[in-house]
Amino acid sequence: MKFRNVLLVLVTTSLTFCLSSCYKWAARAHKELPEQTALDKTYSYQGKVIIVGAGASGLAAAKVLEQNNIDYLILEATDRYGGRLKKDTTLADFPIDIGAEWIHSNPRVLNVIKGKMGDQIDEDLVPYKLESAAIWNGKKLKPVSKALRNFLYNFMPESKFKSSTWYDFVNENIAKDVTHNIVYNSAVKSIDYSSKKVVVKTSNGKTYEADKVLVTVSIGVLKSNDINFIPELSPDKRKAIQSITFEPGFKAALKFSEKFYPDAINCKVKNGEKVFYDIAFKKDAKTNILGFLCKGDETEKYYALKSEQEIINQLLKELDDMYDGKASQTYMNEYLLENWGQHQFTQGTWTQAFQEKKSTLKVLNQPLDNKVYFAGEINDTYKQMGVPGAILSGYYAADKLLTDE
Repeated sequence: MKFRNVLLVLVTTSLTFCLSSCYKWAARAHKELPEQTALDKTYSYQGKVIIVGAGASGLAAAKVLEQNNIDYLILEATDRYGGRLKKDTTLADFPIDIGAEWIHSNPRVLNVIKGKMGDQIDEDLVPYKLESAAIWNGKKLKPVSKALRNFLYNFMPESKFKSSTWYDFVNENIAKDVTHNIVYNSAVKSIDYSSKKVVVKTSNGKTYEADKVLVTVSIGVLKSNDINFIPELSPDKRKAIQSITFEPGFKAALKFSEKFYPDAINCKVKNGEKVFYDIAFKKDAKTNILGFLCKGDETEKYYALKSEQEIINQLLKELDDMYDGKASQTYMNEYLLENWGQHQFTQGTWTQAFQEKKSTLKVLNQPLDNKVYFAGEINDTYKQMGVPGAILSGYYAADKLLTDE
């Protein structure tokens, strides 16, 4: 046990050039995959289902319903599907995941998502084994040794899509089959499950009825009490929701005329994460795109700035401090910025289920009178987290919804 604690300390303090040491540790430690999912089963449910949210979980659940010819509708608050899955094709000569980006666990999870057996992965993936990395403490840039980089990759391997994106994968294997049943710009304001039918009301004044409802909004929306449940949620349910850590954060991508930076630069912070990384890593690309991810308390100083441009200017200044003005000299005045923490229908970045108590997660997954169910990355019982966790949670919730009396 002492060795494990020492190793964990080593990892969480030394894995400073990766996006999230704890996140990756969890994905590595909890890599169990289901032998089958709801995609492998047949259901005869005759009722109507409403799915709240067209993110990865909602889309996954919808695919199960679509596959079994079950009457369903997806109510999506925004004007697009995908949730925290989002891609851009304007900044570079390759598609950029401006939302979820990494595969933090066994790539075989992609086969499980597709309902496919076997270990052979069809997708073109790139092992995320950094060839260069550095640590920035605010004053000095220190390179990370090859030995440490190799050790950390072997301990916690992960990968990325080479020529595609998470968004493309979900679109091709899940979303394309269910988008015809999505009603956009329909933020759900109340869910009344006090009668035989569940009544759902949206912000645009529409009312819908269903036999069962699956709620797949982000935990941030639930924490903000943006949806009024009738009857109200139990004290235990409310306590469980409020106890989940869901930190603010954002992603940015900056375009440069040359690559003056390593594959990743971790910036030491007291609480949260802050990292620059080469988005074009191992891709067939001619453009130089440097990504930036900030999460937790560190985001507050950026949120205090008045505009996106001021945030970009601040990032350039920080890079100039590291590389003697090289950033400003090579910046091509093109960028992306996705502020997930301040999106009305997201209100945060990602959760880390491995840090939460099992009893808390059990309460989160508990349905309301077998009429209202919940799914999302935090609800995944296999603790894959991220996109895989969200999708597996959607499959699991669909199975439970369709089989509960």
